[in-house]
Amino acid sequence: MLLYALVPFAYLLGSISSAIIVCRLMGLPDPRTRGSNNPGATNVLRLGGKKAAAITLLGDALKGLIPMLAAHALQAPPLILALTALAAFLGHLYPIFFGFKGGKGVATALGTQFGLYWAIGLSVAAIWLFVAKVMNISSLAALAAMALAPFIVWWFWPAPELVIMQILMSVLLFWRHRSNIQNLLRGREGKISS
Repeated sequence: MLLYALVPFAYLLGSISSAIIVCRLMGLPDPRTRGSNNPGATNVLRLGGKKAAAITLLGDALKGLIPMLAAHALQAPPLILALTALAAFLGHLYPIFFGFKGGKGVATALGTQFGLYWAIGLSVAAIWLFVAKVMNISSLAALAAMALAPFIVWWFWPAPELVIMQILMSVLLFWRHRSNIQNLLRGREGKISS
């Protein structure tokens, strides 16, 4: 029974918006109404600085990591692992506690990847860091890392359920970044730091 509780647990945990909570506790503007209007770490960085962004990033990553660690502790098969990861990710994108208006899912996806297998998370994070360092654009780094993530999952753990889960997450992440993609194509996407 506990195995089947993992999926709703992951969704509910994913629905907790770290960005909104951090901004409220630190007296910052609501990230849904300021900056890029996205409740994510990059927007919190613009609104409140590095400390607020780091706490948001950690919170969002833990939303993906904790359910996956719980799934491993319960010796969940690949299908339950895949559904748990997807549920945490969807909770962040479409949170029940915040009118189904959430963030873009990069940190939560990364949390699920670290929770699935540390080498998968480390590989995706390394790609993100490399592109972010070279190009200084957070969205481009996220898109590059998540475009390669299905291949990384396939390389380390080629269970079809897990590869399909990562493909779905990557497609959804690209969809959530469609305005960023338009800005990238026009050369107008904001930098991480100026």
